[in-house]
Amino acid sequence: MSTNGHEIEQEQELDVLVVGAGFSGVYQLDKLRKAGFSAKVFEAGKNFGGTWYWNCYPGARVDSDFSIYQFSSEELWKDWNWTERFPGREELVKYFDYVDKKLDLRRDISFDTRVTAADFDTTTDRWVVSTQNGRTIRPRFLVLCTGFASKPLFPDYKSLDSFQGIMHHTAQWPQEGVDLAGKRVGVIGTGASGVQVIQETGPVAAHLTVFQRTPNLALPMFQHKLNVATQTKMKATIYPYLLRRREQTFAGFHFDVIHKSLFDISPEERYISFDDLWTKGGFHYWLGAYEDTFRDERANNEVYAFWRAKVLERVRDAEMQRKLAPEVPPHPFGVKRPCLEQQYYEVYNQPNVTLVDLQENPIVEITPKGVKTQDGVEHELDALVLATGFDAVTGSIAQIDIKGTDGSLMREKWGKGLSTYLGLTCAGYPNMFFPYGPHGPTAFCNGPTCIELQGDWIINCITHMRAQGKTRIEPTQEAEDEWTARVNEIYSTHLWSRAKSWYIGANVPGKRVQTLNFTGGIPLYTRLCRESAENGYKGFMISGKA
Repeated sequence: MSTNGHEIEQEQELDVLVVGAGFSGVYQLDKLRKAGFSAKVFEAGKNFGGTWYWNCYPGARVDSDFSIYQFSSEELWKDWNWTERFPGREELVKYFDYVDKKLDLRRDISFDTRVTAADFDTTTDRWVVSTQNGRTIRPRFLVLCTGFASKPLFPDYKSLDSFQGIMHHTAQWPQEGVDLAGKRVGVIGTGASGVQVIQETGPVAAHLTVFQRTPNLALPMFQHKLNVATQTKMKATIYPYLLRRREQTFAGFHFDVIHKSLFDISPEERYISFDDLWTKGGFHYWLGAYEDTFRDERANNEVYAFWRAKVLERVRDAEMQRKLAPEVPPHPFGVKRPCLEQQYYEVYNQPNVTLVDLQENPIVEITPKGVKTQDGVEHELDALVLATGFDAVTGSIAQIDIKGTDGSLMREKWGKGLSTYLGLTCAGYPNMFFPYGPHGPTAFCNGPTCIELQGDWIINCITHMRAQGKTRIEPTQEAEDEWTARVNEIYSTHLWSRAKSWYIGANVPGKRVQTLNFTGGIPLYTRLCRESAENGYKGFMISGKA
């Protein structure tokens, strides 16, 4: 980057600063530049990818089908071919490199630049943004594309730092990788990253010890390789329809929930339907299932029973069966995010694998040699993997010192109870947007779908303000209160609260338990956002003169 005074001055008076260079940040930058705005991206990592840059642990892989887990622009998909149905982390990094070259993104991105603070200047209607490496920038608008899982959560175990072997959180895995072959490996956690590490490490470790608090109700991925010829045909026929279909379904996938009650059909039809959804693989059995699965416990029990029967077929040991697929469900099926797996359950048939149930036998401390449990056993390890998740959805934003017009920090405001308007903005924090974040469809949506729908709304809003010659926009407190009440009301009609999950912040000690996501589905969400825009951005105060 040039350091002449003119360019520094231009950078200080920027139209839009985007924080984060994952899917959301890349989409924002491209669209903002095409709309004629001056825009820059600050990214804490050394490269593109967001979650796909940081999460480089063994087995890291996406859980959406290749055809819809990408940007919808034909400019990008027409020349790109995937190698697997569910692409792995390395392929996603290559995809971002391809997108960078196609769109010439890098010239407007500063890597190794972590944003630490932002303060709104009411005299100029600009944000004053500071970074860890001492930079300051004054954008008119601030778009936080920090993702929902960028603040790792570390367990509060006694003497955690005393362990003398290899120890890493999955979200802070060394970029050069770690060789776990032939080692005694412990994995704490069986969420998505835990499942992926376990099924990758089990076959190569000298011994694998899994510390499980709650069994993951994982679903079969049914992974397979792809060829260019098949994708070429798809691009010429179905690709545009698949990508547009995303906007019409509950979770932004190319398939939708079945809008019928499970008990409107016979037991025979029900079983055949379950089996069909199961054999399709991926999230069909979850987000393509009967809609009453998520609100009717009786229907949910039917779905769980079928899932359990499928898992028991794959696990030989009775004790392992009890821990992995208990007769009584640990929580309603699907109210915690299932993980997609390939050979996860087969790992537990191996003689070199131990499963410790932390509900029955908790960890009491970490020792220099390994992990000590309540029964007095010290599990000696060479490597300890912390697959303990994230302070999800709000944590990514709350870790930045963001001051509103009254001087209060965003994390203080949200600490009293999460409130937003449209899951994109917040009263008292003008000219700030946060796609793929709190109170959006975030955790219940295919990432690129949510990112593009919200991203387009943000750019249209900023473009509208430019046309009107306005410099400041923020939601009214009344609009924010109404939106928050709507989010909570929709959430309360389903079974989500029946599990201690990151969906509601229950995985973080001391965090307020509340819904962090809009659970009403993509069609309703986009309609509500569109109605605000079509009614002159109803719910917002727009002011100032450019």
